[in-house]
Amino acid sequence: MLIIIYLLLFIVFVFGLGGLRIINQYERGVVLTLGRYTATLTPGLRWIFPGIQTMIKVDMRITTVDIPRQEAITKDNVPVGINAVVYFRVERAEDAVLKIKNYRYATSQYALAAMRDIVGGLELDTLLTEREKIAADIKKVVDEETDEWGIDVTAIKMQDIELPAGMKRAMAAQAESEREKRAIIIKSEGEIKAAENLSIAAQTLASIPGGMSLRTLETIDKLQPDPSKTVIFALPVEIMEGFKKLVSKNREK
Repeated sequence: MLIIIYLLLFIVFVFGLGGLRIINQYERGVVLTLGRYTATLTPGLRWIFPGIQTMIKVDMRITTVDIPRQEAITKDNVPVGINAVVYFRVERAEDAVLKIKNYRYATSQYALAAMRDIVGGLELDTLLTEREKIAADIKKVVDEETDEWGIDVTAIKMQDIELPAGMKRAMAAQAESEREKRAIIIKSEGEIKAAENLSIAAQTLASIPGGMSLRTLETIDKLQPDPSKTVIFALPVEIMEGFKKLVSKNREK
């Protein structure tokens, strides 16, 4: 009789140990009793009835899913290759288990389909310049659909947009032309400004008696010509006018 009692106690002990479950802080346990949902267990040491109840653990942390490079055609018929990353987390563990077979795969596939649809309605220039806005639009569409599954899409990031080789060359040539155009405009603006300053300086020197002569002498003083070369410089207008006055006076005499 004592042996039977010990055997029963041993069976109860093993049975009790078999029902113990540990749920980590970042997990939730969805319990099914005879195949029917009964509870969602919180973190800690928990016990379920072995053979009658089963528990499915669900990770509640933010999950990252890569969307591999996908071909898409823009509104202006340019083929592009796009890859992205989806960030999401489970809000309701029971819905993620009961309403969708594989919520991770389903979320990534829905994000892929949404990305293709949205990119197909955009022109290439918009796709390249408004990447953040497009990613936000994709996130909104995916988040609305996956909310029923207990999934919260926190962000979608578009990583690379690959263009055809011919398009890359055309865009590079366009960018080079734009840079040359800006350089010419900046240079011409600088020349206009320099001409305005020279005009002001010339007027100032002309208003001062002997100003042009002093400026000419200063310029000559700074010259360091090669002995084998000849430097020719023009006399100031004031000197020529002085010569003219002397000639006129001599003729009058």
